Amino acid sequence: MSNQLVSYDPSNGTAIGEVTVTAVSGVPDVVSRALTAQKSWRNISVGDRVALIAKASKRVEKQASELSTLLSREMGKDIGRSSGEVSGCIYGAPHIAQQVEQAIRPKQVSGSTIEYRPLGVAAVISPWNYPLMMAVNLMIPALVAGNTVVFKPSEETPLIAQAYVDLLNEVLPPDVLQIVHGGAEQGQALVESNVNIIAFTGSREAGIDIMRRASGSLKRLVMELGGNDPMLVTQDADIRAAARFAVASSFENAGQMCTSTERIYVDESVADEFEKQVTMIASQYNIGPWNQQRVNIGPIINQRQRSKIITHIDDAVGKGARVLLGGKDHPEHYVTPTVIADVAPGMLMEQEETFGPVVSISRYSSLDQAIERANDSEYGLGAVVFTGADGPEIASKLEAGMVGINGGAGGGGDVPWVGAKQSGFGFHGSTDGHRQFTQVRVTR
Repeated sequence: MSNQLVSYDPSNGTAIGEVTVTAVSGVPDVVSRALTAQKSWRNISVGDRVALIAKASKRVEKQASELSTLLSREMGKDIGRSSGEVSGCIYGAPHIAQQVEQAIRPKQVSGSTIEYRPLGVAAVISPWNYPLMMAVNLMIPALVAGNTVVFKPSEETPLIAQAYVDLLNEVLPPDVLQIVHGGAEQGQALVESNVNIIAFTGSREAGIDIMRRASGSLKRLVMELGGNDPMLVTQDADIRAAARFAVASSFENAGQMCTSTERIYVDESVADEFEKQVTMIASQYNIGPWNQQRVNIGPIINQRQRSKIITHIDDAVGKGARVLLGGKDHPEHYVTPTVIADVAPGMLMEQEETFGPVVSISRYSSLDQAIERANDSEYGLGAVVFTGADGPEIASKLEAGMVGINGGAGGGGDVPWVGAKQSGFGFHGSTDGHRQFTQVRVTR
């Protein structure tokens, strides 16, 4: 591998910058410095660590516009979405830090003291689709709990990661937060190094590899491993609302979101109207680069992912699915917004995560049948049901870590972000999630 990692604008393939790749042989030295720094970092009071995160976030706030533009150029999402992600980090990081402070306070139980002590060094490995927010959700709890962090961002979005780390490091003590750049080799070296916990968001396949490499020394793991989220629409649902949600969820971030709606099962008695509404709404979406007016679907991150999406579309059509919108004539770097009906169990789109701007619709005659198909997946991150009065009952039968009733899956505030089955191993967010970055100690 070259000693420089070049980052490209996914809308046109032009280079926008580069970072120095971390030598695989140098990863243990990075971790060694983190271990040394952790000895003093853990002795700083939790309140002082919270204050440092708040101070660092103020530095980030001053560069919000520049960071938003860089995020759009590097990842491809429009400036509104990038600005929202940056703002979420600016205001979210101090809030998470305060949550962690509350979560790890010692408590008295049955005459014993329960303490939540730092583990040591946390390896944080984050994806490209939300390159700041996904990192912050793992990095901040680790730091505030008294761990030092070695951060390995995606090789698709190294520039925005480096810019954010540089701003935090204007405030944090030396080596408390370090960054490792590169691809799979660097990630594997980090996993196999002398870290104490690995916090990862990414693909199921990468998660399996991490688990295997971490097993020799029984490292702690917190992993979110993607999804293939189903949506059920019953005969008594608000069809207009369900259609709006289906399109918005399937097309959000060009479909490159772990909780995007991937599989929709709609009662056959309302399917014609649902398909009509979805197609009308989807036809109003426009593709284009981040700096173009009225664009709400950006480019696909790279050619490999774009080819996978198109393969899923072609496979479905070749096996009998109906194209209601799009499906072909995809401009370079993009996938045309697509609506496909009559998707069947044997199609790739049903079995795998497409991760692109595709609304995939199937009809059902029996609700039990629809629930069975919704649950027939190795994934279980999120699920959604649009219905009348039976929402909680139907939701209780869906095998997912987060279920939305007449709205999106995944809560706000202080609830966990959690997947079931092969969509998660451990979880983050919430009091219990923050405590996963600590060692519990009981003193009597």
